[in-house]
This record gives sequence, structure tokens and C-alpha cells, in this order.
Amino acid sequence: MRYALAVLVALIVSFASSRAARADQQRDPELKQLLQKIIGSSDCFTDKYESEVWYKSMEPRLAQFVPTHEARIEILNHVYCEAKRDPTLQIPPDLVLALMEVESRFDRWEVSPAGAVGLMQVMPFWPRQLGVQNQLVKVAPNIRMGCEILRYYLRVEHRNWSLALARYNGSVGRNKYPALVMQRWQRAWRF
Repeated sequence: MRYALAVLVALIVSFASSRAARADQQRDPELKQLLQKIIGSSDCFTDKYESEVWYKSMEPRLAQFVPTHEARIEILNHVYCEAKRDPTLQIPPDLVLALMEVESRFDRWEVSPAGAVGLMQVMPFWPRQLGVQNQLVKVAPNIRMGCEILRYYLRVEHRNWSLALARYNGSVGRNKYPALVMQRWQRAWRF
């Protein structure tokens, strides 16, 4: 069953990635260097008290999307750690949750029509370009890459959330996606 599901996902990714996608334009060399730097890193910059408050607040909200307690805690742990990873530009972890809801509704097996994969809908060319195994359906690598891509675009856009989110989604020049993420952040995920 698991093998059949993996084959199905591979076929969907292969088919979807053969279609043209604006998100495929994310192949910035500087972003590739940043992603290579964080691939092997496993440091987590969490404050223990704040992370406990985070789990207590967010875990019930995530329950409507993710059925098991263990899976919710895994997602929340990685989101919190990766969002806080870079002290020079921390991302609000609750904003990352809003992005994940909009992108995949927390389905790690989700594949977009453009070929983006997983919780944060990372394009599959990134693991190939970085020389790492394509594990985008796994929680940790997907969230790590997604947060670093978003952080990179925040820097490029001088911390303008709307423009950075549009770049992340491959919808530069359009406000529908950034507005949707910001709306979900304010209404459902704000910590």
C-alpha cells in the first residue's frame, strides 16, 4: 500500500512538474546557497517556555486538519523551530501555519498543478539542485526549505510580506494569494 502510494505520488509529481509553472521561476542562485547551508543544520532556537505556550495554543487549532496528536506536534515543532531559526529574520510561526493551510491544508502528500509538493508546497527542483534526496513529503525537510525560501523572499522584498508571499507562490504582481494568507493568519492562526 505504502509503495503504491509512493509510486502514485511520484507519477503525479512527474506529470505536474512537466507543466509550466510560474513558481518554477524561483531558481535564484543566492537562494540555492542559503538552502544548501541549512540542509544539514539541525539547531533549534526555541525558548522552552514559549514553545510550551505555542503547543498549548496551536495544537487544538491544528486538530481540524491533522488527525493525530503526534503528527500535530511534529508539524508544530518544526514550524516553530524553522521560523525562529535565523535570529536576523525570524518569521512568525503562526504565519507559516497560515501559509501551510492555504498551500496544502496541512496535507504532506499534496501536489499542486505546478508540481509543488508537501505542506509548504516546495518545488521539486530544489532537492535535485541541492543534491539531496527528494523528501518533500516529509515534514521536517519540507518545512525547513519552505521557511528558508520565504525568508529569502522577505529579504529580497525588504520585509514586505505581501510581495514576499507573492514571490513564494509564483504570483508576482497579483495580490490574491498574499491577501488570502494574511487573512487566514489574522482570523485563524494569530498567536
